[in-house]
Amino acid sequence: PGTCWGKHITPAIMETATEQILQQPAEVTADGSLRHPAMYKTETHQAIVRERKETWFETPCDPTMTAEFIASLQRALQARGLYRGTVTGEMDSRTRAAVRKYQKPQGLDSGILSLAAARKLGLIAVPRTTG
Repeated sequence: PGTCWGKHITPAIMETATEQILQQPAEVTADGSLRHPAMYKTETHQAIVRERKETWFETPCDPTMTAEFIASLQRALQARGLYRGTVTGEMDSRTRAAVRKYQKPQGLDSGILSLAAARKLGLIAVPRTTG
């Protein structure tokens, strides 16, 4: 309760492998001549190289995502050379692409703004820890 979440899905990577399997070896006579060539069977199968991965992460909730907040996000990304569009206050495709560029080096390849990235950009206060 009181938190919002985003999900990023990394699809699985499949690989198709083809193998030649020896069914019957070549038959060679005593003088070295070939009586029957080897017989092979071709088998093709698919294998998962990388499993599908779901990443859940906390995001700023909708009431936070105002036009003013998004404009501040665009300016913060612009200052870092990641956003080259006009500051519109709209979460458009250019803004999402810039968010992805910002978050990818931190391990999140998503255009959905994470709460951690918003805090790192200085857009949302970092909660104090007592102790």
